Amino acid sequence: MPHDHVTERYALDGMVVSNLRFEVPLAHARLAGGAPARGDRTISVFAREVVAAEKRDADLPTLVFFQGGPGGAAPRPETRSGWLGKALEGHRVLLLDQRGTGLSTPVTSETLPAEGDAAAQATYLAHFRADAIVEDAEAIRRELLGDRPWRALGQSYGGFVLLRYLSAAPGGLEAALITGGIPSLRRTAEEVYRATYPRVEAKNRALFGRYPHAQALARRIADHLNGNDVRLPDGERLTVEQFQLLGIGLGASTGAARLVDLLERAFVDVGGRERLAYAFLHGVMAASSFHTSPIYSLLHEAIYAQGHATAWAAQRVRSEFPQFDDAPGRPFRFTGEMVYPWMFEQLAPLRPLRGAAEALAAKADWPALYDLDRLAGNGVPVSAAVYHDDMYVDVGLSLETAARVPQVAAWVTNEYEHDGVRADGGRILERLLARLPAVVG
Repeated sequence: MPHDHVTERYALDGMVVSNLRFEVPLAHARLAGGAPARGDRTISVFAREVVAAEKRDADLPTLVFFQGGPGGAAPRPETRSGWLGKALEGHRVLLLDQRGTGLSTPVTSETLPAEGDAAAQATYLAHFRADAIVEDAEAIRRELLGDRPWRALGQSYGGFVLLRYLSAAPGGLEAALITGGIPSLRRTAEEVYRATYPRVEAKNRALFGRYPHAQALARRIADHLNGNDVRLPDGERLTVEQFQLLGIGLGASTGAARLVDLLERAFVDVGGRERLAYAFLHGVMAASSFHTSPIYSLLHEAIYAQGHATAWAAQRVRSEFPQFDDAPGRPFRFTGEMVYPWMFEQLAPLRPLRGAAEALAAKADWPALYDLDRLAGNGVPVSAAVYHDDMYVDVGLSLETAARVPQVAAWVTNEYEHDGVRADGGRILERLLARLPAVVG
């Protein structure tokens, strides 16, 4: 490894961890249509290389990990277990903080206003999609490995990044592993949400079927919010719409149980008067990533945009599913991972970014992310876990893509939710590696 990129190195639970930092162009030449001028702006991308201590000097293939999101940072290594422990049996693992996340040059509610007005912020944010992430990865691969390709593991949105990788730079990949993240290649954001809203409804039915008292609790909380000015620990009002956002966790393996636990602790009696407990309100804030990851909120619909404006697709499609419209006396329903325009009015960290959000929703000149012709001739082995009951990534759309791209071996399973790689990552990775051609595996 080139030592000029290493900033720190330390030992941890039978692993050697090296912190790496790279400077990359904000606007890559290939995406910008030509070589950038001298002095063009750069940003920093951070990564951690992890290797088994007993193999630190071995010539091992590199496995680069792409986290979900958009806007998610790579996990910090803590123990030699799970998918990481399995991967370390035969790889060096590069945990990449994709641009704008983690310890890379950050995109936050504090930093974005420094970019200028709403239009300038939107222009800046347009450089943080999968196409730019792949260009960063290729620059880093060449720095570390020269012409040698690496293997890649993409979780959730990380799988979207890998389909872009196969479209733009397949020569950089020896093999690709995907968990819960095969995207549609040409479906619009509207079509994606039309497929996923029914999956959110199904998770609600499962939640309230398993925990019947949770429906009464959720209805009671919503009615309380409608009749009272309830403030979160940050001083902002908690609305029914925000309360519904807790459904984002229903796609995780323990999400339903965690949500019910929160509902059961919602109320406290103070002098004979019922009120929502501070612990509940704090838990509501803690369960929402919208407060801390503006990339997720600002670019969530843009990850589907190719030559068209998304125009708040989730909000528009929601009108086709009135069961999510709350009113007293009606069955309560949580929503999922969808992003709505009202969030940039009600959520304090997003409020200063409302103009940028509107500009991104109206942007119609998004470039294509996927090269259908190149994907139709794909020669890179791809092993993918497709979760049959996935709330976030529709199984039908995933298999539609898998059928169009040669060399994709899809393992469809109902054993796991979307976070299967976290719940049982060692087994999942072992199975995916076993499905690769012998020359790779």
